[in-house]
Amino acid sequence: MKLIATIRALTKLLRGGCGSQIAEAALVMPIAFTMLLGIYWFGRAFNTYATITHAAREGARAAVTQSCASCNNLAPSAAYAAGFVTQALQASAVDPSQIIQYPATPSPTSCPGFTATCGSSSNITFCNHVQLTAANTGRPAACGVSVSFQYPYQFWLPFTSLNNQQLILTADVQMQGEY
Repeated sequence: MKLIATIRALTKLLRGGCGSQIAEAALVMPIAFTMLLGIYWFGRAFNTYATITHAAREGARAAVTQSCASCNNLAPSAAYAAGFVTQALQASAVDPSQIIQYPATPSPTSCPGFTATCGSSSNITFCNHVQLTAANTGRPAACGVSVSFQYPYQFWLPFTSLNNQQLILTADVQMQGEY
């Protein structure tokens, strides 16, 4: 009698849904965890891209300002503008030593009355007195500066094909000069 009661209890336990919940959780949890890690790492990639674009914008802003009227309004050097890029990256805890040089467009078009000059400092490319590209605005192209560089970003997503993949983010900013 005791044996029959034990067998019935085991049969009832095996037919119940208690064990299936554990099995389902074991299947779903790694997928949910990988999705959460993916959201985090793609968010960090977007944050890093926004940071390097902001840093390039700061460098371009520094490059378009002229020195002084009594100094023939000389354009700031590439090293001067690179200092602003480096400061903006360091303020956001992004390592400026990882910057990869991104060359300027093959031959930037000079502004009327000026000669386009390109220089590099700390792997950051600066071009002064270049004609900026107007994106379907119908207005004539303006003169200004171009700042460009690249920055590597590494994903860490275990159990996926993106694990340890390196993505090269490009910052390319143009800003109208005050000539």
